[in-house]
Amino acid sequence: MSDFDDARAWMVERQIVRRGVRDHHVISAMRRVPREAFVPSEFRDFAYDDTPLPIGGEQSISQPFIVAKMLEAADLHPGDHVLDIGTGSGYAAAIAAEIAGRVDSIERDASLAEGARERLQRLGYENVEVHIGDGTVGFAAHAPYNAIIAAAGGPHVPQALRAQLAPGGRLVMPVGSSRSHQRLVKIVRRGEHDYDEHGLGEVRFVPLVGDDGWPEPGSAPHANARPASQPTPPALEAAIRDAAEPLPDLDAPEFAAFFDRFAGRRVVLLGEASHGTSEFYRARAAITRRLIEHHGFSMIAVEADWPDAAIIDRHVRDRPMPGERSRPFRRFPTWMWRNTDFMGFVAWLRSHNAAHRERETRFYGLDIYSLSESIDVVLRYLDSVDPAAARIARERYGCLSPWQQDPAVYGRAAITGGYARCEEQVIAQLGDLLKNRLAYAREDGEGFLDAAQNARLVAVAEQYYRAMYYGGPQSWNLRDTHMFDTLRYALDRHGPRARAVVWAHNSHIGDASATERGRAQDEINLGQLCRAYFGDAVALIGFGTHSGTLATASDWGGPMEVKTVAPSLAGSVEFSMHGTGLARFLLDLRPGVHDALRERLREPLLERFIGVIYRPESERHSHYAQASLAEQFDAFVWFDRTSAVTALPVSVDEHDHAAQTFPFGV
Repeated sequence: MSDFDDARAWMVERQIVRRGVRDHHVISAMRRVPREAFVPSEFRDFAYDDTPLPIGGEQSISQPFIVAKMLEAADLHPGDHVLDIGTGSGYAAAIAAEIAGRVDSIERDASLAEGARERLQRLGYENVEVHIGDGTVGFAAHAPYNAIIAAAGGPHVPQALRAQLAPGGRLVMPVGSSRSHQRLVKIVRRGEHDYDEHGLGEVRFVPLVGDDGWPEPGSAPHANARPASQPTPPALEAAIRDAAEPLPDLDAPEFAAFFDRFAGRRVVLLGEASHGTSEFYRARAAITRRLIEHHGFSMIAVEADWPDAAIIDRHVRDRPMPGERSRPFRRFPTWMWRNTDFMGFVAWLRSHNAAHRERETRFYGLDIYSLSESIDVVLRYLDSVDPAAARIARERYGCLSPWQQDPAVYGRAAITGGYARCEEQVIAQLGDLLKNRLAYAREDGEGFLDAAQNARLVAVAEQYYRAMYYGGPQSWNLRDTHMFDTLRYALDRHGPRARAVVWAHNSHIGDASATERGRAQDEINLGQLCRAYFGDAVALIGFGTHSGTLATASDWGGPMEVKTVAPSLAGSVEFSMHGTGLARFLLDLRPGVHDALRERLREPLLERFIGVIYRPESERHSHYAQASLAEQFDAFVWFDRTSAVTALPVSVDEHDHAAQTFPFGV
């Protein structure tokens, strides 16, 4: 055994294991990789010291413990695809290559990249490919990645790196407002725009230079740099105040009358700035009641799964339930619909329908996440009308059986080739159902239409979970296109006089072409598609707030928490609305109403979007994006201070009657 071998064993035991690193993959890899081969010859005697070492080009090889800590946080597994930002000497890439299946490593300094490439090849690391380029934009050609590790600190996590993570992928990098002091963060991708974020302690790394990082020393800031805040001229606050129409209390009968100006539209989309704010639910309920009672709107379509909404629809129209009564909305985030505000609206809708049987209001779900429930609906329907067809359907849907509890895993399995893709089977099943539409409809017309929509949903969901694994806008676009198609399906089903109110998040109903994600990432959404199809017959109405509380979670699938909403950032459109001093108001953004203000609000400003997850500690980068308010919406509803919804639990005790009987006891 050489002296270096002894020093390496000592380093792993004293600097890595004794400091708490437990990942056996990382420990084993660090015992194998010769760090002395990655440092200049004059520093080889110090290769296993507990310190970073210079490697030229004002760069350094990181302290061994930091390398181990970052790789442990990245949770690498055999077969993983890894992106390494900041190749440097190639040492971290070599450690990752000992564990993962493939490593792409990016280095902006060409001489360092060439040296690392030659060194890694000489040491036999054939599963590492070194690229010369800007690490802040990642390497989209080989995305998605199971893990991304950055050995340089940026002012924020670049959006391109987030987008290149696979579902469940982990990103570890230093982030901080200083070029030399950062906080090590770990981000885990849970969905299209849902990310968990955790701090791992204070660190010091070289700056991450690039288009979405720090500029070169002495150069001008990037044109697309993201400043911490962009103070808005007070004149904008005054202009908003002059145009704002103060709203009465939510419970006042006059509140909803302010929205009569949109009563002539065929579709009215009502947004929300978060999924857990009581005032947004109450306002949408009040507006919807008026549109139904006074203006003849005949359906409600919401950002919820079709099978769950079908249970509500049967309840509010007093129709029998298929089989045993189900308790809807039991999937995370349960509080989004299992809350007292929505429960009160359901009670009103049932009462209204009971008094107006000749013109009942229907209730539909637009979303895509009910793979297992939708399969069950199709099979139960076929069991009742065509048992032979049901047997064939079970065989076809059996392809998806292993993934029904966690369908996001299906995308990776289908792409990596370990399992067959199920696209052909689910499309064949939908085709058979539609071919028999006349015979089935004679048996149970409404049941057939429900089963056919669920079969469509299974086919789209299969595509969606495959698309999710690729990253980028495809899965988001597929989901919102499905929402739009489902809305059109519901309207067409009830004839040209049918009119709908839609409840969904601002990110779905505000025209995506007027947002950063639409312009830079080619995302489309429900509101944009509705505008293109319905033209002036649609109204897009957004909602916003400055501060208060909301129901949310810190991690995907985690428990509901009531959190304080951080005051809106200076430079944001919300900050200007707060500056008016008004508690509640309506801002009419239609052309010809307040054109001078509308022209000012056409300019992109920061706008807040809080989804299921809320992380106030990373507020700017997690929840704000540039957007043009006047081009997104036809109107905007402002509540300066808001409060969290009151959630109904899913698991209830025998004394909790309201939760036990939801929605049947309301």
